[in-house]
Amino acid sequence: MIYREKDLEMEGVLQTARQICVAARTAPKTRGMDFIHTAVVTGEHLLKLADETERLGKEQGQDFYVRDAENLRKSQAVVLAGVSYQQRGLNECCGYCNQTNCEGCRENQSVCVFDPIDLGIALGSAVSVASMERVDNRIMFSIGKGALSLGLLGPEVKIVLGIPLSASGKAPYFDRK
Repeated sequence: MIYREKDLEMEGVLQTARQICVAARTAPKTRGMDFIHTAVVTGEHLLKLADETERLGKEQGQDFYVRDAENLRKSQAVVLAGVSYQQRGLNECCGYCNQTNCEGCRENQSVCVFDPIDLGIALGSAVSVASMERVDNRIMFSIGKGALSLGLLGPEVKIVLGIPLSASGKAPYFDRK
């Protein structure tokens, strides 16, 4: 049997994507409360995500969305990582959301500061896996906005970032215009 490079590279990217999702899941979370969500997108769904990211960029006059959509089209997979809005029950001892307590945060539709912090920690763990596996990657806000627009992680997820993955001779996410 002969294993062709493109098939092996795709298998490697998918295996890395799985490990990235595990790393995001096992990353430390505030008070041990886990509100992180992940998914891996490939094939026609990846192309639909790229199209939506590009559409948003054109609609909003954000050229970097269009550039990032093109980067996504050059990728074998993208890992989506997101978080839902929750409170951690720290109440009066916190106040980082600019509210008196967690009830005030919820009532005033503020964002608990620990949601984006936990997502950032999860993303750091995630991209360290990609780096160790020598899979090219970059965290992209724009792809996350495309995923939010399509509802790819569900309606409860409010912040999403994308990590496109590529195994090619030249990393598509650097030396960009």
